Amino acid sequence: MAVTPVVLALSRSGEATAHRVAKLIGAKVHGRADRVDAADAFFPNALDHARDLFAAGVPVVGVCASGILIRAVAPLLADKTSEPPVVSVSDDGSVVVPLLGGHRGANRLAAQIAQGLGATAAVTTAGDVATGVALDAPPAGYRLMNPEHAKSAMATMLAGGGVRVTGENIFDIADTGGAVELHIGDAPMQGGDERLIYHPQRFALGVGCARNADPEDLWSLVQDTLKAANIAPGAIACVASIDLKADERAMNILAARLGVPFRLFNAEELEAQASRLANPSDVVFAEVGCHGVSEGAALACGGDLVVEKHKNATATCALTRSDAPITKMPGRARGRLSVVGIGPGQASWRTPEVSRLVAEAEELVGYGLYIDLLGPLAVGKTRSDFPLGGEEARCRYALEQAALGKNVALVCSGDAGIYAMGALVFELLDRGPHEQGVSDAAHRVEVVCSPGVSALQGAAARAGAPLGHDFCTISLSDLLTPRDDIIRRLHAAAEGDFVIAFYNPVSKTRRTLLAEARDILLQHRPVDTPVMLASNLGRPEEDVRYRRLDQLEVDEVDMLTVVLVGSSNSRLAELGEGPRMFTPRGYARKIDGDLAKGHG
Repeated sequence: MAVTPVVLALSRSGEATAHRVAKLIGAKVHGRADRVDAADAFFPNALDHARDLFAAGVPVVGVCASGILIRAVAPLLADKTSEPPVVSVSDDGSVVVPLLGGHRGANRLAAQIAQGLGATAAVTTAGDVATGVALDAPPAGYRLMNPEHAKSAMATMLAGGGVRVTGENIFDIADTGGAVELHIGDAPMQGGDERLIYHPQRFALGVGCARNADPEDLWSLVQDTLKAANIAPGAIACVASIDLKADERAMNILAARLGVPFRLFNAEELEAQASRLANPSDVVFAEVGCHGVSEGAALACGGDLVVEKHKNATATCALTRSDAPITKMPGRARGRLSVVGIGPGQASWRTPEVSRLVAEAEELVGYGLYIDLLGPLAVGKTRSDFPLGGEEARCRYALEQAALGKNVALVCSGDAGIYAMGALVFELLDRGPHEQGVSDAAHRVEVVCSPGVSALQGAAARAGAPLGHDFCTISLSDLLTPRDDIIRRLHAAAEGDFVIAFYNPVSKTRRTLLAEARDILLQHRPVDTPVMLASNLGRPEEDVRYRRLDQLEVDEVDMLTVVLVGSSNSRLAELGEGPRMFTPRGYARKIDGDLAKGHG
């Protein structure tokens, strides 16, 4: 499990058990508000919160009835190979039930909790019940190379076929000399329905390459080197190199193809291995500050050099072997900055991808209110709060923290790419060395952008369908955009008859542009054009109201309000649930035209 589990306490009767479980597995306790006295974080609705954690890929241990967790996650069930573990524990701690993810750590987690509580682990997975092991979930540091055959192998064993072990007995299972072979070794071998191949991940692969090397060149070199050494790709624990290559595409693709972490060391750390290098190079030292990259990186991961530097025209590689599988990764990761939009704030409008990126992050950076809106999902993480107006400092800090090898999430409301921090992150990365940009290391981090529900979309959904035809957005803040540019865009949008969403409509000091915008629009569209004012969208204090364009008043708008102005074709109609605003796309005209042509 890559993400630390969360323990849910739903009642006072199970509160003590929840804290015992959390201590056993090193987790935080999230408690149901008003029903639990002590917790690291509180949530208002158990079903919503469990569902949000599950969607984010967070393992969930609920001290509650199993049915509560089942009802919570049932709508999200799709792929058992990727879903996180879900475990229920009875309030008195006597029974532990792995509900989902038995072969992704839930059975082991349940066994760990049961042992610590002196409880019964109610494991129902057939293989675990019959043999005490899950063949597709080997111990840490071992990799099953043909998981597609695990089901048929287990079926043969359950039918009385028995098992035989070749190599290390990693499951501590009785060898009956049966039909199913469990083979554990470093060398490549063909698996099948009655042969499961497990590789101890004892090897570290050090690599170097020319800048912008063809990924296929490096991949071919590694494949040829492994084949010559009779080492299976599955026996590789990690790919390693110098930190100057953190963003090297060929290396990142290599690690992804092998399905292992990409680890980095600085020149000083690699030079500490100089006395152990088989092929030291003064040329390499003059270029990057150490006498060997591929051999040095492999040695920095531990173990002894078993394959000296191999090379082709653009790349090098070397291998070390440790006595035991490598389970604690050496070096540091390539830093990642996730630029995420959390929507208006409510969990139900936050995308699962954003929730997952937040759950995986070590540090959260953003305006404090936005981080607060994440609620329990932010608990236990380092957070760096910045005030409004500190946008550039916020983005620069996030990039530089990621440059240290951290997994950082830059938290924005709405969509991070719409009037938010996404553009500023890339602007800082694009600046030259003398333009107050960011460090060289920050340029090598991975930047991931994930969309969120924008205020524009939220307002439109509440209204009905005002964006049914062409629309635009205009920010009325002249802090970053010259006032003359805003006026020019207002005239263009008015003449183009776009539906318009106004962002940043007013502030305490900016009170005139919204009135000017209204007057410009009145020159081009009817006085009764519908206008929607939507404040605090998706929050308990949400307020939606409608006005005619000629009755739009500045004083009823604030910075938390989105102003949606319809086009000349937009309508406001009473339709069952109340007023609904929509903009026809022209289907009626098309149907009338088809009928006139005899196509009805």
